[in-house]
Amino acid sequence: MVSQVKVSHILVNKESEAKVVLAELQKGISFSKLAQEKSICPSGKRGGDLGFFTRGKMVKEFETAAFALKKSEISGIVKTQFGYHLIKKTDER
Repeated sequence: MVSQVKVSHILVNKESEAKVVLAELQKGISFSKLAQEKSICPSGKRGGDLGFFTRGKMVKEFETAAFALKKSEISGIVKTQFGYHLIKKTDER
């Protein structure tokens, strides 16, 4: 069973912005590059990298999406109290 996941994310304020970013990801633009350019989270400077975390460390919607992803998979748009996220699982252990 996976006890920790490592993810990167892109956080934006509006669902419309998230849809634009998702379309760019689907065209093959680098997740890291888009995180640096578009994310309002300080992690954007690191390509969106949030490092490893266990269950119970993130808000429920974010955690549920992050743990459901396969390695290298990118989520759909995930809404939380902070805004709209696109999440990429980069590792698990």
